[in-house]
Amino acid sequence: MALLEVNNVSKVFGGLSAVTNVKMKIEKGELAGLIGPNGAGKTTLFNLLTGVYPTTEGDILFDGENLAGRKPSAINRLGLARTFQNIRLFGNLTVLDNVRIAYHSHVKYGLASAILRAGGFYQEEESMAQKAEELLKIFNLDHKKKEIAKSLPYGEQRRLEIVRALASKPKFLLLDEPAAGMNPQETAELMQLIQEIREKFDLTILLIEHDMSLVMGCCQRIYVLEYGRIIAQGVPEEIKSNPKVIEAYLGEEVSYA
Repeated sequence: MALLEVNNVSKVFGGLSAVTNVKMKIEKGELAGLIGPNGAGKTTLFNLLTGVYPTTEGDILFDGENLAGRKPSAINRLGLARTFQNIRLFGNLTVLDNVRIAYHSHVKYGLASAILRAGGFYQEEESMAQKAEELLKIFNLDHKKKEIAKSLPYGEQRRLEIVRALASKPKFLLLDEPAAGMNPQETAELMQLIQEIREKFDLTILLIEHDMSLVMGCCQRIYVLEYGRIIAQGVPEEIKSNPKVIEAYLGEEVSYA
């Protein structure tokens, strides 16, 4: 059984079909891409997978669990985490606190212990801070742990958002345009980083991206969305030579390094 199964999923907003009969299967450990023109429904699909929107029709199964009716927080606790197209860090909090907050989705103490500072509260808070620092170190952000998140350069804010997502201990990571706003050097570094975290954290990854060098360079399978429908799927070589994809999105058959 695939880790993520999307079965005939549709989403209608006031009579407008944003996503129509989408089918996807992503296996454990896979690094997959989702591409398509602006307005194709890519972020809407991510919002359906993470519980931001309920589906109009169809089922989404994650690790054998039906996600229908579950809140985003509950889906995150099952092991599905995401980043956003527009960075959504806690801008006025420190780098360290942004990561610590994500760890709180797995705390063992209850509300009473938090208020009374009892029941292992301090020990668990200290443990979370230590784990957050260790994670920041992996991403070369530990030396900026006390800085305010919004003061970081754009590329580092992107990396911090990935760190925060990883702190929720996901099995499956959704990356929404992680290379947006990055220069070619930063994009190349990001491609390497995505491959490294997939292996280090035993992750399955699905990413939305317009940078075809990144998509073709690291994704094992690619899905193409147009007007809310999947028009093609396959390995990079198949996608970049697919006539429907060239017409709808790529514009011409080109070679990506």
